[in-house]
Amino acid sequence: MKTPESTRNTTADVVKRLSRNGTFLGGPLKSFELAGNCQLGILLHFGLTPESKVLDVGCGCLRGGRKIIPELNEACYFGIEPNKSMLKDGIEISLDPDVVLDKKPRFDTNAEWNFGVFNTKFDFVIARSIWSHASKRDITKMLEEFSKWKKPGAKFITSYHRAAIPIFGDYHGNVWVGKSHVSDKSGAVRHSLLRIQMLCEERGLTVREVSSNKYDFGTQKWLVIEQQNGRKYFSYGNIARVLFFLLTIYIWIL
Repeated sequence: MKTPESTRNTTADVVKRLSRNGTFLGGPLKSFELAGNCQLGILLHFGLTPESKVLDVGCGCLRGGRKIIPELNEACYFGIEPNKSMLKDGIEISLDPDVVLDKKPRFDTNAEWNFGVFNTKFDFVIARSIWSHASKRDITKMLEEFSKWKKPGAKFITSYHRAAIPIFGDYHGNVWVGKSHVSDKSGAVRHSLLRIQMLCEERGLTVREVSSNKYDFGTQKWLVIEQQNGRKYFSYGNIARVLFFLLTIYIWIL
């Protein structure tokens, strides 16, 4: 599948109009086009077809949606974005009106990570630059929603900032950090891959970092989450318990 310009205007025109409206672009202006292309690219890498049902969590002003929607059949794209004004600007500016009429994307503005609002099972869930701001409580809710609303063989593709030091660099707060529908304050968080692996394992899911950096941009890494199949030969939870035990002994000795 090709990557057509999905608006009547150039990307520069879209960015200019969004910026003039004061719409948050979801990241640096210079990476607006790259961000959309990389989101489409990684979905294609993992098998996106025109028939795929795609849920875009935190779709924002549709920098990814404007690339993904034209590639899908009618009524196959679904977006959740709590920032109503941001989403409105995205639909009106980022998307070609003819694409909206032809593809009939559906949107919702719930802030509870409720994937069930569309009453649809998904082949792909994508969440770019969401876990880089979300708490473990938010991540847990998204994993549970994915488990409920995924089709067989579905993939949850998300991005995160990896904690440089897993134990000490992991975010332990319970609130969103960064711009949102209720905050204009910038910020980001880091998560331990081991902790995410534990959260997935507890829900019968597996997670791995995408080894290829072809679709990377910025400092975040892509993760792909799927249903766990086959026999487990080890437990990330047990590994974590051993690490914490060894750390406790080390601190006690000091």
